Amino acid sequence: LVLIAIMEALTPRNVDEVFHDYEQRRKGLITALTSEVDRFYAECDPDKENLCLYGNHDGSWEVALPAEEVPPELPEPALGINFARDGMQKKDWLSLVAVHSDAWLMAVAFYFGAKFDKYERDRLFKLVNGLPTVYEVLSGKATKKKGGTSGGGESRKRKAEGAAGGGGGESLPPPPSFHSSEPVSKPSDGRIFAPKENIMTLQGCQVELFWPDDELWYPAAIVQVNQRGRIADVVYPDGSKEKLELDDVIPDGHLNVVKSSA
Repeated sequence: LVLIAIMEALTPRNVDEVFHDYEQRRKGLITALTSEVDRFYAECDPDKENLCLYGNHDGSWEVALPAEEVPPELPEPALGINFARDGMQKKDWLSLVAVHSDAWLMAVAFYFGAKFDKYERDRLFKLVNGLPTVYEVLSGKATKKKGGTSGGGESRKRKAEGAAGGGGGESLPPPPSFHSSEPVSKPSDGRIFAPKENIMTLQGCQVELFWPDDELWYPAAIVQVNQRGRIADVVYPDGSKEKLELDDVIPDGHLNVVKSSA
């Protein structure tokens, strides 16, 4: 009974708790595959039984045998990772473990979130998707991208259309001149756009968008707003463009109006 009570206390019950659990397990796995990789490699002895790599809810990691109970308390990670260790290039083996670790992290997160409604599941996915995968971190592909993550944790989907890249056939109004070309650590004089305001008033405005990953406010111009989809066409000083989901930034106060459209 005591063990059951402890397990219930450790079980995440809402989206934020599940995401925190995901972050901690991910942290442990990344540690195993990067800063403590020599120890991890040594523990994956091919002469031992089937071993698994676990990321724990406290941010630690361990190489251990799979759970004995059937079905297990939680989804299990890839079994027998140690058997392939000496039959592959070390880099390839670590990459394989990383990919399986990412799949396991998703399985655990959505195991906990199985009883969430569709809106909670969608928010959980956005939070998870806002972080680089273990594989991306290991492979070096987790470079910061302009746009960072929005307040909901979701990486903002930019259309990588350079200044000469065109707009995919769309004809947008010309953007106003930019008040600045460099990001700033604090919002400039202006006002944070409130959720209750009419989004159509943003069209033609010069704004600053906060990117949490960089902890900077980036200057931009909103040249067009789709009211039904609540999506804005944004242009940056370097000419790049973005389809910005306004509900990703406005609720968290991440849109600063510097200059209104006349």
